[in-house]
Amino acid sequence: MLLGLFLAMVFLVIEIARVMYVWNAAQDITRQAARAAARTDFSNAAQMLAVRQDALPPGAASLGGFSANQVRIDYLSVNAAGAMAPVATLPACPTRNLINCTNAPHGANCVRLVRARLCQNDGAAACTPAPYQPLLPPLLGFGSGAMALSIPSSDTVVTAETLGYLPGMASCP
Repeated sequence: MLLGLFLAMVFLVIEIARVMYVWNAAQDITRQAARAAARTDFSNAAQMLAVRQDALPPGAASLGGFSANQVRIDYLSVNAAGAMAPVATLPACPTRNLINCTNAPHGANCVRLVRARLCQNDGAAACTPAPYQPLLPPLLGFGSGAMALSIPSSDTVVTAETLGYLPGMASCP
């Protein structure tokens, strides 16, 4: 009886430490993804997939069930009042974005910011927080009912840097 209570307390402490680690890892994942996306060509799907995969720590699937599909990267414009809004239609290439931003810095088609966040991979337009996957849900009650936890989306917004633009790069249509 006493051994069972002791083991339950040990597993509870381990699970709480793991929750804290997963939440910290979520923030680190979005920080790395946003920073890399600010320097990567958004029109190249292979490069963007690499950005998402490289942001994940080793063993991310076992850590919290993280996958590259959960890392959502959004490109934002900033209007004259300073409000952020998603860019409805991305420019065809980084060169076109540079031209758009030079002509209209507060235009709706000028990518000024990059946002990365962790979302449940459910295909929804809104960012639904991903559920936390505990190590031992049946024993401790985590992960279901009133004890269900979600991983915070951990939004990270950074200034768009080159977006993959290199000097002398050919213009696109």
